[in-house]
Amino acid sequence: MVISCWGSRVRNLLRMKPVVVFVLGGPGAGKGTQCNNIVKKYGYTHFSAGDLLRAERSKEGTQYGELIGNYIKEGKIVPVEITINLLKRAMDDTMAEDPTRNKFLIDGFPRNTDNLEGWNKIMKNNADVKFVLFFDCSNEICMERCLERGKDSGRTDDNIASLQKRIHTYMQSTKPIIELYAKEGKVRRIEGAKSVDEVFVDVQKIFDAENGIGNL
Repeated sequence: MVISCWGSRVRNLLRMKPVVVFVLGGPGAGKGTQCNNIVKKYGYTHFSAGDLLRAERSKEGTQYGELIGNYIKEGKIVPVEITINLLKRAMDDTMAEDPTRNKFLIDGFPRNTDNLEGWNKIMKNNADVKFVLFFDCSNEICMERCLERGKDSGRTDDNIASLQKRIHTYMQSTKPIIELYAKEGKVRRIEGAKSVDEVFVDVQKIFDAENGIGNL
């Protein structure tokens, strides 16, 4: 009986779907900083699409390295198949180590309709998107933050030329995705221009209010 119950529990855990919160906003809107805070308080696992792409670019011998590097340098969006492949692999690896760690923050994705269509095609039945956490911040403030960050970050895209391209891409391609999710009632908007602590107060209100999310 004990063995049977344990086996059933393991099978149930293995069937758990990833629960996903997409985190969107312009470059420098505060996504990464707040994701770190959410991880500490609510136990989510955080994946940045950009960080995964940069890590893949840096690996020796990876087939996608040079291609990813060129896209990032130009401020363009990397082909969706590559990004989703990296995200799925990261989530699978996390849940393989511990099936109960099935709650994920994915920031910087989906960035355009191609990303969204690719996600729906590959992941729609394999993950549950709860909502989109949207950090709304002016382009001017985002630019200032990124340029300041670029003094120490070592990121090749924290410069004026790349930032202008990234902000243009965000306005043209990502904003419509946020609007699509808003029509479904799945967007939770945060005023990103406030201080880090003030923003996190607002973030906590959202997570604490979500049914089944936050009270871990």
